[in-house]
Amino acid sequence: MTVQLGALGQIARPVRDIETAVAFYGGVLGLPHLYTYGDLAFFDCGGTRLFLSAVDEPGQAAVLYFRVDDIQAAYDELRGRGVVFEGAPHLIHKHDNGVEEWMAFFPDPDGQLLAIMAQVG
Repeated sequence: MTVQLGALGQIARPVRDIETAVAFYGGVLGLPHLYTYGDLAFFDCGGTRLFLSAVDEPGQAAVLYFRVDDIQAAYDELRGRGVVFEGAPHLIHKHDNGVEEWMAFFPDPDGQLLAIMAQVG
């Protein structure tokens, strides 16, 4: 029998303050909040669970890339909610079939990198 891994079920991300993180990921980014238990909070990211846990020194975690249909509209809306991006959406790669990968990066309250991404074309 060959093991075949499926889609990601959960991503763990350390944060300094769970209340600040819940306000940012739920209130600012608009992710559906599933539940919070003490210093642990869980959000739904389109079927993948985001698991946040409060720690004293979170350090740099993996970059989370959120797919969006219209990257410019998502960028404009998130900026309107107070998100500070490192730069405007920009072309990352153009595939041989003409499909373009666009991304824009921004930090969460702990300075950990997040991104929005879209395929165009």
